[in-house]
Amino acid sequence: MLFNSYIFIFIFFPAVLIVFQILSLWAPHRFVIGWLVGSSLFFYGWWNPNYLLLILTSVIFNFTLGGFLAKKRIKVYLIWGMIVNIGSLIYFKYYGFLISNVNFLSGLNITPPDIVLPLAISFFTFQQVAYLVDAYQGITRQYGFVYYCLFVTFFPQLIAGPIVQYNKMLPQFIDYKVVRLKVRNLSVGISVFMVGLFKKTVFADHLAFYANPVFTAADKGISLSFFDSWVGAVAYTLQLYFDFSGYSDMAIGLSQAFGITLPINFYSPYKASSIIEFWRRWHITLSDFLKDRIYIPLGGNRRGLVMQHVNILITMLIGGIWHGSGWTFLLWGGVHGLFLSINHLWRYIFVARFGNIVAGSRLYYRGSQWITFTLVIVAWVLFRAQTITGIKSMYAGMLGLNGISLPVGAESCLSFIKGINPGLGISFSGMFRFICTPHEAMVLIFIALIVVWFCPNSIELFKTHPLALDQDQFLSSQEFCIQRIAWQPTVIYSLVLSFVAAVAIMFIQQESDFLYFQF
Repeated sequence: MLFNSYIFIFIFFPAVLIVFQILSLWAPHRFVIGWLVGSSLFFYGWWNPNYLLLILTSVIFNFTLGGFLAKKRIKVYLIWGMIVNIGSLIYFKYYGFLISNVNFLSGLNITPPDIVLPLAISFFTFQQVAYLVDAYQGITRQYGFVYYCLFVTFFPQLIAGPIVQYNKMLPQFIDYKVVRLKVRNLSVGISVFMVGLFKKTVFADHLAFYANPVFTAADKGISLSFFDSWVGAVAYTLQLYFDFSGYSDMAIGLSQAFGITLPINFYSPYKASSIIEFWRRWHITLSDFLKDRIYIPLGGNRRGLVMQHVNILITMLIGGIWHGSGWTFLLWGGVHGLFLSINHLWRYIFVARFGNIVAGSRLYYRGSQWITFTLVIVAWVLFRAQTITGIKSMYAGMLGLNGISLPVGAESCLSFIKGINPGLGISFSGMFRFICTPHEAMVLIFIALIVVWFCPNSIELFKTHPLALDQDQFLSSQEFCIQRIAWQPTVIYSLVLSFVAAVAIMFIQQESDFLYFQF
Protein backbone atom coordinates (compact mmCIF):
# COMPACT_ATOMS: atom_id res chain seq x y z
CA MET A 1 0.00 0.00 0.00
CA LEU A 2 1.44 3.33 -1.09
CA PHE A 3 0.70 6.80 0.25
CA ASN A 4 -0.05 7.84 -3.34
CA SER A 5 -2.82 5.29 -3.85
CA TYR A 6 -6.59 5.59 -3.71
CA ILE A 7 -6.92 2.72 -1.24
CA PHE A 8 -4.61 4.48 1.22
CA ILE A 9 -6.09 7.97 0.81
CA PHE A 10 -9.78 7.03 0.79
CA ILE A 11 -9.96 3.80 2.81
CA PHE A 12 -6.98 2.96 5.02
CA PHE A 13 -6.10 6.38 6.42
CA PRO A 14 -9.69 7.53 7.11
CA ALA A 15 -10.51 4.18 8.79
CA VAL A 16 -7.43 4.36 10.99
CA LEU A 17 -8.21 7.96 11.90
CA ILE A 18 -11.87 7.31 12.77
CA VAL A 19 -11.13 4.35 15.04
CA PHE A 20 -8.22 6.29 16.54
CA GLN A 21 -10.60 9.12 17.51
CA ILE A 22 -13.18 6.73 18.99
CA LEU A 23 -10.56 4.96 21.10
CA SER A 24 -9.05 8.29 22.19
CA LEU A 25 -12.40 9.30 23.65
CA TRP A 26 -13.50 6.04 25.26
CA ALA A 27 -10.56 3.65 25.71
CA PRO A 28 -7.37 3.60 27.81
CA HIS A 29 -4.32 5.14 26.17
CA ARG A 30 -2.64 1.75 25.67
CA PHE A 31 -5.54 0.72 23.44
CA VAL A 32 -4.99 3.82 21.30
CA ILE A 33 -1.30 3.00 20.92
CA GLY A 34 -2.20 -0.64 20.27
CA TRP A 35 -4.53 0.41 17.46
CA LEU A 36 -1.76 2.42 15.82
CA VAL A 37 0.60 -0.56 16.15
CA GLY A 38 -1.96 -2.94 14.64
CA SER A 39 -2.69 -0.51 11.80
CA SER A 40 1.03 -0.08 11.12
CA LEU A 41 1.59 -3.84 10.98
CA PHE A 42 -1.36 -4.20 8.59
CA PHE A 43 0.13 -1.43 6.45
CA TYR A 44 3.53 -3.19 6.44
CA GLY A 45 2.04 -6.62 5.72
CA TRP A 46 0.02 -5.32 2.76
CA TRP A 47 3.01 -5.93 0.43
CA ASN A 48 4.13 -9.26 1.79
CA PRO A 49 2.51 -10.72 4.94
CA ASN A 50 5.36 -13.23 5.25
CA TYR A 51 7.73 -10.49 6.40
CA LEU A 52 5.51 -9.57 9.34
CA LEU A 53 7.22 -12.41 11.18
CA LEU A 54 10.62 -10.85 10.45
CA ILE A 55 9.79 -7.38 11.77
CA LEU A 56 7.95 -8.77 14.82
CA THR A 57 10.88 -11.05 15.64
CA SER A 58 13.24 -8.10 15.29
CA VAL A 59 11.06 -5.95 17.57
CA ILE A 60 10.77 -8.62 20.28
CA PHE A 61 14.49 -9.44 20.17
CA ASN A 62 15.66 -5.82 20.39
CA PHE A 63 13.12 -4.80 23.04
CA THR A 64 14.16 -7.72 25.25
CA LEU A 65 17.89 -7.15 24.72
CA GLY A 66 17.52 -3.39 25.18
CA GLY A 67 15.81 -3.89 28.53
CA PHE A 68 18.61 -6.21 29.62
CA LEU A 69 21.33 -3.79 28.48
CA ALA A 70 19.68 -0.93 30.33
CA LYS A 71 20.05 -2.89 33.57
CA LYS A 72 23.31 -4.83 33.13
CA ARG A 73 25.28 -2.87 30.50
CA ILE A 74 27.38 -5.85 29.47
CA LYS A 75 29.28 -4.95 26.31
CA VAL A 76 29.41 -8.48 24.89
CA TYR A 77 25.60 -8.53 24.74
CA LEU A 78 25.59 -5.21 22.91
CA ILE A 79 28.05 -6.63 20.36
CA TRP A 80 25.93 -9.75 20.03
CA GLY A 81 22.82 -7.63 19.41
CA MET A 82 24.57 -5.58 16.76
CA ILE A 83 25.85 -8.74 15.03
CA VAL A 84 22.31 -10.18 14.93
CA ASN A 85 20.82 -6.97 13.52
CA ILE A 86 23.55 -6.19 11.00
CA GLY A 87 23.83 -9.89 10.10
CA SER A 88 20.12 -10.00 9.29
CA LEU A 89 20.49 -6.88 7.13
CA ILE A 90 23.49 -8.37 5.31
CA TYR A 91 21.68 -11.64 4.65
CA PHE A 92 18.50 -10.13 3.22
CA LYS A 93 20.05 -7.16 1.41
CA TYR A 94 23.63 -8.04 0.49
CA TYR A 95 23.94 -11.83 0.41
CA GLY A 96 23.23 -12.09 -3.31
CA PHE A 97 25.63 -9.24 -4.06
CA LEU A 98 28.39 -10.88 -2.00
CA ILE A 99 27.87 -14.27 -3.66
CA SER A 100 28.01 -12.75 -7.15
CA ASN A 101 31.34 -11.10 -6.32
CA VAL A 102 32.72 -14.31 -4.82
CA ASN A 103 31.75 -16.12 -8.02
CA PHE A 104 33.44 -13.44 -10.14
CA LEU A 105 36.69 -13.46 -8.17
CA SER A 106 36.97 -17.20 -7.59
CA GLY A 107 35.43 -18.61 -10.76
CA LEU A 108 32.91 -20.59 -8.72
CA ASN A 109 29.26 -20.88 -9.63
CA ILE A 110 27.47 -20.61 -6.30
CA THR A 111 23.75 -20.11 -6.76
CA PRO A 112 22.44 -17.55 -4.24
CA PRO A 113 19.01 -18.17 -2.69
CA ASP A 114 16.07 -16.26 -4.10
CA ILE A 115 15.66 -13.61 -1.40
CA VAL A 116 13.05 -10.87 -1.65
CA LEU A 117 14.28 -7.73 0.09
CA PRO A 118 11.99 -6.95 3.04
CA LEU A 119 10.61 -3.43 2.98
CA ALA A 120 12.20 -0.93 5.37
CA ILE A 121 14.81 -3.37 6.71
CA SER A 122 17.56 -0.75 6.39
CA PHE A 123 15.53 1.79 8.34
CA PHE A 124 14.27 -0.35 11.21
CA THR A 125 17.68 -2.03 11.55
CA PHE A 126 19.57 1.27 11.96
CA GLN A 127 16.84 2.55 14.26
CA GLN A 128 17.09 -0.42 16.60
CA VAL A 129 20.90 -0.58 16.55
CA ALA A 130 20.88 3.03 17.77
CA TYR A 131 18.37 2.04 20.47
CA LEU A 132 20.63 -0.78 21.72
CA VAL A 133 23.62 1.56 21.92
CA ASP A 134 21.57 4.14 23.84
CA ALA A 135 20.28 1.44 26.21
CA TYR A 136 23.84 0.23 26.86
CA GLN A 137 24.96 3.81 27.57
CA GLY A 138 22.10 4.23 30.03
CA ILE A 139 20.42 7.14 28.26
CA THR A 140 17.08 5.43 27.58
CA ARG A 141 14.14 4.93 29.87
CA GLN A 142 12.27 1.68 29.42
CA TYR A 143 8.57 1.87 28.58
CA GLY A 144 6.04 -0.83 27.77
CA PHE A 145 6.37 -3.21 24.84
CA VAL A 146 3.45 -1.66 22.93
CA TYR A 147 5.16 1.74 22.95
CA TYR A 148 8.39 0.23 21.65
CA CYS A 149 6.42 -1.50 18.88
CA LEU A 150 5.04 1.84 17.77
CA PHE A 151 8.53 3.35 17.85
CA VAL A 152 9.66 0.78 15.26
CA THR A 153 6.50 0.26 13.20
CA PHE A 154 4.69 3.64 13.12
CA PHE A 155 3.45 3.56 9.52
CA PRO A 156 4.11 7.18 8.43
CA GLN A 157 7.87 6.69 8.92
CA LEU A 158 8.23 2.91 8.71
CA ILE A 159 8.96 2.42 5.02
CA ALA A 160 11.34 5.25 4.07
CA GLY A 161 12.16 7.13 7.24
CA PRO A 162 12.97 9.39 8.87
CA ILE A 163 15.21 7.34 11.16
CA VAL A 164 13.72 8.28 14.52
CA GLN A 165 15.39 8.33 17.93
CA TYR A 166 13.91 6.47 20.87
CA ASN A 167 14.33 9.32 23.35
CA LYS A 168 12.56 11.80 21.08
CA MET A 169 9.57 9.62 20.16
CA LEU A 170 8.68 7.64 23.31
CA PRO A 171 7.88 10.71 25.45
CA GLN A 172 5.33 11.68 22.80
CA PHE A 173 3.80 8.20 22.63
CA ILE A 174 3.19 7.87 26.37
CA ASP A 175 1.50 11.28 26.68
CA TYR A 176 -2.22 10.85 26.06
CA LYS A 177 -2.54 14.63 25.70
CA VAL A 178 -0.21 14.53 22.69
CA VAL A 179 -1.42 11.44 20.84
CA ARG A 180 -4.97 12.46 20.12
CA LEU A 181 -7.02 14.08 17.40
CA LYS A 182 -6.98 17.89 17.38
CA VAL A 183 -8.57 20.06 14.70
CA ARG A 184 -5.47 22.17 14.05
CA ASN A 185 -3.15 19.15 13.87
CA LEU A 186 -5.54 17.39 11.50
CA SER A 187 -5.95 20.40 9.19
CA VAL A 188 -2.21 21.06 9.07
CA GLY A 189 -1.40 17.37 8.68
CA ILE A 190 -3.76 16.82 5.75
CA SER A 191 -2.58 20.07 4.11
CA VAL A 192 1.09 19.06 4.31
CA PHE A 193 0.21 15.55 3.10
CA MET A 194 -1.51 16.96 0.02
CA VAL A 195 1.45 19.24 -0.74
CA GLY A 196 3.68 16.16 -0.61
CA LEU A 197 1.28 14.19 -2.80
CA PHE A 198 1.36 17.05 -5.33
CA LYS A 199 5.16 16.92 -5.44
CA LYS A 200 5.04 13.17 -6.02
CA THR A 201 2.30 12.86 -8.63
CA VAL A 202 2.73 16.12 -10.55
CA PHE A 203 6.51 16.58 -10.48
CA ALA A 204 8.37 13.37 -9.55
CA ASP A 205 6.29 10.91 -11.58
CA HIS A 206 6.34 13.10 -14.69
CA LEU A 207 10.05 13.82 -14.46
CA ALA A 208 10.58 10.05 -14.42
CA PHE A 209 9.19 9.92 -17.99
CA TYR A 210 12.24 11.89 -19.15
CA ALA A 211 14.88 10.39 -16.86
CA ASN A 212 14.12 6.68 -17.24
CA PRO A 213 14.53 6.32 -21.06
CA VAL A 214 17.94 8.01 -20.96
CA PHE A 215 19.32 5.82 -18.17
CA THR A 216 17.79 2.69 -19.72
CA ALA A 217 19.58 3.48 -22.98
CA ALA A 218 22.82 4.15 -21.11
CA ASP A 219 22.65 0.82 -19.28
CA LYS A 220 22.30 -0.90 -22.67
CA GLY A 221 25.53 0.74 -23.80
CA ILE A 222 23.89 3.08 -26.31
CA SER A 223 25.90 6.22 -27.04
CA LEU A 224 24.24 9.35 -25.72
CA SER A 225 24.60 12.85 -27.02
CA PHE A 226 25.53 15.79 -24.82
CA PHE A 227 21.95 17.02 -24.44
CA ASP A 228 20.42 13.56 -24.03
CA SER A 229 22.68 12.73 -21.10
CA TRP A 230 22.37 16.10 -19.36
CA VAL A 231 18.58 16.22 -19.68
CA GLY A 232 18.38 12.69 -18.28
CA ALA A 233 20.73 13.48 -15.40
CA VAL A 234 18.98 16.74 -14.47
CA ALA A 235 15.53 15.15 -14.82
CA TYR A 236 16.55 12.35 -12.43
CA THR A 237 18.12 14.84 -10.01
CA LEU A 238 14.82 16.70 -9.84
CA GLN A 239 12.74 13.51 -9.81
CA LEU A 240 14.61 12.23 -6.77
CA TYR A 241 14.26 15.62 -5.07
CA PHE A 242 10.49 15.82 -5.47
CA ASP A 243 10.03 12.13 -4.73
CA PHE A 244 11.90 12.27 -1.43
CA SER A 245 10.63 15.74 -0.53
CA GLY A 246 7.08 14.62 -1.28
CA TYR A 247 7.43 11.49 0.84
CA SER A 248 8.95 13.50 3.72
CA ASP A 249 6.00 15.91 3.61
CA MET A 250 3.49 13.07 3.55
CA ALA A 251 5.17 11.30 6.47
CA ILE A 252 5.21 14.49 8.54
CA GLY A 253 1.61 15.31 7.60
CA LEU A 254 0.25 11.86 8.45
CA SER A 255 2.10 11.89 11.75
CA GLN A 256 0.77 15.37 12.59
CA ALA A 257 -2.78 14.14 12.09
CA PHE A 258 -2.28 11.82 15.09
CA GLY A 259 -0.59 14.53 17.13
CA ILE A 260 2.90 13.05 16.73
CA THR A 261 5.85 15.14 15.55
CA LEU A 262 8.60 13.45 13.50
CA PRO A 263 12.16 14.78 13.16
CA ILE A 264 12.99 17.00 10.21
CA ASN A 265 14.49 14.96 7.37
CA PHE A 266 14.60 17.21 4.30
CA TYR A 267 15.26 20.92 3.94
CA SER A 268 15.87 22.37 0.45
CA PRO A 269 19.19 20.56 -0.14
CA TYR A 270 19.64 21.95 -3.67
CA LYS A 271 19.92 25.44 -2.20
CA ALA A 272 23.09 24.35 -0.38
CA SER A 273 26.27 26.27 -1.11
CA SER A 274 28.60 23.37 -0.27
CA ILE A 275 28.57 19.57 -0.15
CA ILE A 276 28.87 19.78 3.64
CA GLU A 277 25.70 21.88 3.75
CA PHE A 278 24.01 19.55 1.25
CA TRP A 279 24.39 16.63 3.66
CA ARG A 280 23.00 18.75 6.48
CA ARG A 281 19.85 19.22 4.41
CA TRP A 282 19.45 15.90 2.52
CA HIS A 283 18.18 12.87 4.48
CA ILE A 284 19.03 14.69 7.69
CA THR A 285 18.31 11.78 10.06
CA LEU A 286 20.56 9.43 8.06
CA SER A 287 23.33 12.04 8.03
CA ASP A 288 22.99 12.43 11.81
CA PHE A 289 23.09 8.65 12.27
CA LEU A 290 26.22 8.29 10.14
CA LYS A 291 27.92 11.15 11.99
CA ASP A 292 26.92 10.11 15.54
CA ARG A 293 27.16 6.32 15.18
CA ILE A 294 30.02 5.86 12.71
CA TYR A 295 32.09 9.00 12.04
CA ILE A 296 32.51 10.12 15.68
CA PRO A 297 33.16 6.59 17.09
CA LEU A 298 35.84 6.17 14.39
CA GLY A 299 37.55 9.21 15.85
CA GLY A 300 35.99 12.03 13.84
CA ASN A 301 38.48 14.87 13.50
CA ARG A 302 40.21 14.14 16.81
CA ARG A 303 43.12 12.13 15.38
CA GLY A 304 44.61 14.56 12.92
CA LEU A 305 43.81 15.79 9.44
CA VAL A 306 44.67 12.58 7.58
CA MET A 307 42.54 10.35 9.82
CA GLN A 308 39.69 12.84 9.63
CA HIS A 309 39.48 12.37 5.86
CA VAL A 310 39.89 8.60 6.17
CA ASN A 311 36.96 8.57 8.61
CA ILE A 312 34.88 10.73 6.24
CA LEU A 313 35.54 8.30 3.37
CA ILE A 314 34.70 5.22 5.48
CA THR A 315 31.50 6.83 6.73
CA MET A 316 30.32 7.80 3.26
CA LEU A 317 31.17 4.37 1.81
CA ILE A 318 28.94 2.85 4.50
CA GLY A 319 26.28 5.46 3.69
CA GLY A 320 26.54 4.56 0.02
CA ILE A 321 26.24 0.80 0.45
CA TRP A 322 23.37 1.31 2.92
CA HIS A 323 21.33 2.59 -0.02
CA GLY A 324 21.72 -0.53 -2.11
CA SER A 325 23.66 -3.71 -2.80
CA GLY A 326 25.78 -2.75 -5.77
CA TRP A 327 29.09 -1.24 -6.78
CA THR A 328 27.31 1.81 -8.13
CA PHE A 329 26.08 2.74 -4.64
CA LEU A 330 29.54 2.15 -3.19
CA LEU A 331 31.02 4.41 -5.86
CA TRP A 332 28.41 7.06 -5.15
CA GLY A 333 29.25 7.02 -1.44
CA GLY A 334 32.97 7.15 -2.20
CA VAL A 335 32.56 10.11 -4.55
CA HIS A 336 30.59 12.03 -1.94
CA GLY A 337 33.27 11.14 0.61
CA LEU A 338 35.84 12.64 -1.77
CA PHE A 339 33.67 15.73 -2.27
CA LEU A 340 33.33 16.20 1.49
CA SER A 341 37.09 15.85 2.01
CA ILE A 342 37.79 18.45 -0.67
CA ASN A 343 35.14 20.71 0.86
CA HIS A 344 36.75 20.43 4.32
CA LEU A 345 40.21 21.08 2.87
CA TRP A 346 38.88 24.12 1.00
CA ARG A 347 37.52 25.50 4.25
CA TYR A 348 40.76 24.71 6.06
CA ILE A 349 43.07 26.24 3.44
CA PHE A 350 41.08 28.98 1.71
CA VAL A 351 38.12 30.06 3.83
CA ALA A 352 40.11 30.14 7.07
CA ARG A 353 42.64 32.50 5.47
CA PHE A 354 40.66 34.49 2.94
CA GLY A 355 37.11 34.02 4.13
CA ASN A 356 36.85 37.60 5.34
CA ILE A 357 37.48 38.79 1.79
CA VAL A 358 34.55 36.84 0.28
CA ALA A 359 32.31 36.97 3.34
CA GLY A 360 28.93 38.29 2.29
CA SER A 361 29.84 38.17 -1.40
CA ARG A 362 26.72 37.35 -3.39
CA LEU A 363 28.79 36.22 -6.35
CA TYR A 364 30.80 33.79 -4.21
CA TYR A 365 27.63 32.41 -2.62
CA ARG A 366 25.79 31.89 -5.92
CA GLY A 367 28.89 30.43 -7.54
CA SER A 368 29.21 27.98 -4.65
CA GLN A 369 25.57 26.97 -5.09
CA TRP A 370 26.06 26.31 -8.81
CA ILE A 371 29.20 24.25 -8.23
CA THR A 372 27.51 22.25 -5.47
CA PHE A 373 24.41 21.57 -7.56
CA THR A 374 26.52 20.47 -10.54
CA LEU A 375 28.57 18.08 -8.40
CA VAL A 376 25.38 16.62 -6.95
CA ILE A 377 24.00 16.02 -10.47
CA VAL A 378 27.23 14.32 -11.55
CA ALA A 379 27.18 12.07 -8.47
CA TRP A 380 23.49 11.11 -8.91
CA VAL A 381 24.47 9.39 -12.17
CA LEU A 382 26.32 6.79 -10.07
CA PHE A 383 23.27 6.44 -7.85
CA ARG A 384 20.77 5.94 -10.69
CA ALA A 385 22.68 3.91 -13.26
CA GLN A 386 22.20 0.16 -12.94
CA THR A 387 25.54 -0.85 -14.42
CA ILE A 388 29.10 0.36 -14.85
CA THR A 389 28.35 0.46 -18.59
CA GLY A 390 25.52 2.88 -17.90
CA ILE A 391 27.81 5.12 -15.85
CA LYS A 392 30.42 5.23 -18.63
CA SER A 393 27.79 5.95 -21.27
CA MET A 394 26.23 8.78 -19.23
CA TYR A 395 29.54 10.44 -18.41
CA ALA A 396 30.76 10.13 -22.00
CA GLY A 397 27.64 11.92 -23.17
CA MET A 398 27.83 14.58 -20.44
CA LEU A 399 31.43 15.33 -21.43
CA GLY A 400 30.41 15.67 -25.07
CA LEU A 401 32.57 12.72 -26.19
CA ASN A 402 29.73 11.45 -28.40
CA GLY A 403 29.12 14.82 -30.02
CA ILE A 404 26.53 17.52 -29.56
CA SER A 405 23.33 17.14 -31.53
CA LEU A 406 21.23 20.26 -32.24
CA PRO A 407 17.70 20.34 -33.71
CA VAL A 408 17.46 19.79 -37.46
CA GLY A 409 15.50 23.03 -37.95
CA ALA A 410 18.32 25.10 -36.47
CA GLU A 411 20.88 24.19 -39.15
CA SER A 412 19.95 27.06 -41.46
CA CYS A 413 20.72 29.75 -38.88
CA LEU A 414 23.47 28.00 -36.89
CA SER A 415 25.43 26.28 -39.66
CA PHE A 416 28.39 28.60 -39.01
CA ILE A 417 29.03 26.65 -35.79
CA LYS A 418 30.14 23.61 -37.81
CA GLY A 419 32.67 25.74 -39.69
CA ILE A 420 34.30 27.18 -36.57
CA ASN A 421 35.76 23.90 -35.41
CA PRO A 422 34.69 20.69 -37.16
CA GLY A 423 36.39 18.68 -34.40
CA LEU A 424 33.75 19.68 -31.86
CA GLY A 425 31.44 17.00 -33.19
CA ILE A 426 28.41 19.30 -33.46
CA SER A 427 25.70 18.00 -35.77
CA PHE A 428 22.12 18.88 -36.70
CA SER A 429 20.50 15.47 -36.44
CA GLY A 430 17.86 16.16 -33.84
CA MET A 431 17.91 16.43 -30.06
CA PHE A 432 16.65 14.35 -27.11
CA ARG A 433 16.42 11.09 -29.06
CA PHE A 434 15.14 9.17 -26.04
CA ILE A 435 12.50 11.71 -25.02
CA CYS A 436 9.29 11.75 -27.03
CA THR A 437 8.24 15.27 -25.96
CA PRO A 438 11.45 17.33 -25.62
CA HIS A 439 9.70 20.69 -25.36
CA GLU A 440 7.47 19.50 -22.53
CA ALA A 441 10.55 18.07 -20.83
CA MET A 442 12.34 21.40 -20.93
CA VAL A 443 9.29 23.29 -19.63
CA LEU A 444 8.81 20.85 -16.76
CA ILE A 445 12.50 20.89 -15.85
CA PHE A 446 12.54 24.70 -15.95
CA ILE A 447 9.49 24.96 -13.65
CA ALA A 448 10.94 22.33 -11.31
CA LEU A 449 14.22 24.24 -11.06
CA ILE A 450 12.35 27.45 -10.21
CA VAL A 451 10.49 25.63 -7.41
CA VAL A 452 13.66 23.97 -6.09
CA TRP A 453 15.83 27.10 -6.08
CA PHE A 454 13.47 29.98 -5.36
CA CYS A 455 10.30 28.74 -3.65
CA PRO A 456 9.93 28.17 0.11
CA ASN A 457 9.81 24.58 1.31
CA SER A 458 7.00 23.02 3.34
CA ILE A 459 8.64 23.72 6.69
CA GLU A 460 8.80 27.40 5.75
CA LEU A 461 5.27 27.51 4.32
CA PHE A 462 3.85 26.00 7.53
CA LYS A 463 6.21 27.83 9.88
CA THR A 464 3.25 29.02 11.99
CA HIS A 465 2.79 25.41 13.13
CA PRO A 466 5.64 23.24 14.51
CA LEU A 467 5.78 20.53 11.85
CA ALA A 468 9.01 18.73 12.72
CA LEU A 469 11.40 18.28 15.61
CA ASP A 470 14.43 20.60 15.59
CA GLN A 471 13.09 22.65 12.67
CA ASP A 472 13.96 25.95 14.37
CA GLN A 473 17.68 25.45 13.79
CA PHE A 474 16.98 25.60 10.05
CA LEU A 475 14.36 28.33 10.03
CA SER A 476 16.46 30.69 12.11
CA SER A 477 19.38 30.54 9.68
CA GLN A 478 17.38 30.63 6.46
CA GLU A 479 17.23 33.62 4.15
CA PHE A 480 13.52 33.14 3.54
CA CYS A 481 11.09 34.99 5.77
CA ILE A 482 7.71 33.82 4.51
CA GLN A 483 5.45 35.69 6.89
CA ARG A 484 2.89 36.92 4.39
CA ILE A 485 2.29 33.61 2.65
CA ALA A 486 2.80 31.27 5.62
CA TRP A 487 -0.11 28.92 6.26
CA GLN A 488 -3.05 30.19 8.28
CA PRO A 489 -6.40 28.49 9.02
CA THR A 490 -8.32 30.74 6.63
CA VAL A 491 -10.77 30.26 3.77
CA ILE A 492 -8.21 31.35 1.17
CA TYR A 493 -5.72 28.71 2.23
CA SER A 494 -8.46 26.10 2.36
CA LEU A 495 -9.40 26.87 -1.24
CA VAL A 496 -5.77 26.87 -2.46
CA LEU A 497 -4.92 23.61 -0.72
CA SER A 498 -8.19 22.03 -1.92
CA PHE A 499 -7.13 22.83 -5.47
CA VAL A 500 -3.65 21.38 -4.80
CA ALA A 501 -5.27 18.22 -3.39
CA ALA A 502 -7.64 17.87 -6.36
CA VAL A 503 -4.81 18.18 -8.89
CA ALA A 504 -2.58 15.79 -6.93
CA ILE A 505 -5.28 13.13 -6.70
CA MET A 506 -6.24 13.60 -10.36
CA PHE A 507 -2.66 12.81 -11.38
CA ILE A 508 -2.64 9.45 -9.55
CA GLN A 509 -2.77 7.63 -12.85
CA GLN A 510 -0.94 4.58 -11.59
CA GLU A 511 0.67 3.69 -8.29
CA SER A 512 4.41 4.38 -8.46
CA ASP A 513 6.84 3.43 -5.72
CA PHE A 514 8.81 6.05 -3.87
CA LEU A 515 12.46 5.78 -4.85
CA TYR A 516 13.62 5.38 -1.25
CA PHE A 517 11.37 2.34 -0.76
CA GLN A 518 14.05 0.17 -2.35
CA PHE A 519 16.54 1.08 0.38
